[in-house]
Amino acid sequence: MPLYEHVFLSRQDVSAQQVEALTDQFKTIIEQNGGSVAKVEQWGLKSVAFRIKKNRKAHFTLLNIDAPHPAVAEMERQMGISEDVLRFLTIKVDTHEEGPSAMLQKRDRDDRDGPGGRGDRDRGERRGGGGFRGGDRGGDRGERRPRFEESEGSE
Repeated sequence: MPLYEHVFLSRQDVSAQQVEALTDQFKTIIEQNGGSVAKVEQWGLKSVAFRIKKNRKAHFTLLNIDAPHPAVAEMERQMGISEDVLRFLTIKVDTHEEGPSAMLQKRDRDDRDGPGGRGDRDRGERRGGGGFRGGDRGGDRGERRPRFEESEGSE
């Protein structure tokens, strides 16, 4: 059977339990149609790049699916009907990744680095020092000339 990676985004105002219930519902659809779900990862509530149906955040969920195409098509049809699902993407892959996905590895790395994932850097310290927030903006430009020069004949 073909292998798929499927990610779906749920509305920000649904609870984590409701996201799990949605995941179980879609998992059941796959299993009823002769497939299986190898792995489920909840990536949590994350910001999206742009507003999707008036939502600035979404619950992200990854499913690794081993199922025939009609099972995946039925699951996608049900997701299209559901008001709680904002977006979904299914990609056919050759093999599933072993272990945690890149998103979970990134979250673990950020947790180890400390608050904000910056490691040993303080909040105010910046790399490079350039840009608009300090540093040298292009060298010494010399003194400014006055905006309005006084004319000799006017008083």
